[in-house]
Parts: sequence; structure tokens; C-alpha cells
Amino acid sequence: MELQYSEVEKDLRLLKLIGRLDITGVSAIETSFAAHCSGDHPRVIVDLSDVDFLASIGIRLLTLHAKSIAGRGGRMVLLYPGADIRDVLEITGVSAIIPVYDGLDAAQAALAG
Repeated sequence: MELQYSEVEKDLRLLKLIGRLDITGVSAIETSFAAHCSGDHPRVIVDLSDVDFLASIGIRLLTLHAKSIAGRGGRMVLLYPGADIRDVLEITGVSAIIPVYDGLDAAQAALAG
């Protein structure tokens, strides 16, 4: 698992995940993922376009950080999940907790408010 970070604008972070969000993948990125989700009022877009497997531990990573961010006045959204990943997000109810978008402009607009 690889994590690529970029800051789109002040406090708007784009985290692109590449690989498998299984126990090995989560272990590889957990510390840096947490660091990029830190601070007051963070706005975080998590790009899932290159994630090809999402295990329960990956769901845990996403939901725990989304709730933590919300508790600090920020917001997390998910971007570009593939069909299989989208199915997992919907079946597990994650998409009801963390909004999912298919376009960067829509994701940014959702975080602007």
C-alpha cells in the first residue's frame, strides 16, 4: 500500500491510496494517514481510485479517522472508488458515514461549506 499526499489548498488535503487496504496495507500507511488527518478543521479527500481491495481493517481506518476529523470540526470524503470498492462501502454502510464522490470538483465543493 502506498499513500501519496498533496495539499490542494490550506487545510484541504488529498490522500491518494494505492494498493490493498488489508492488514498489511493499513500497517504500511496508518501512521502517515493519521498525521495527514491531524489538526483543527481538516478537510480530507481520500482518493480510492487505485485501491483494489478493502478489508474490514481498511474500513476501520477510514471510519475512525472520519469520526476523529469530524470531532475536530473537519470533514472527510471519499473519491473515485471502483465498482467493487463502492459495493463494499455501500454494503457496510460506510457511504452513509463518509460521503462518496465521483468527481474532484464535487468533492471539493462538498468540503467548501
